[in-house]
Amino acid sequence: MTDIKQKKDNIKMHLKDLRQNLKKMHLEVTEELILPKPSDVKDLMNKMDKLLKLIESK
Repeated sequence: MTDIKQKKDNIKMHLKDLRQNLKKMHLEVTEELILPKPSDVKDLMNKMDKLLKLIESK
């Protein structure tokens, strides 16, 4: 597997994970009227930062 293909796959995996987490958080807010814990939001922000660094490393 080429390095570029591996990075693309890695980015896709990170995006899927972020999307799933955000979707869950959105449902909790809209349907259950539960605000996310600050630690959960911070965790997602850290994941997004890691993804951004991965993308910028190309």
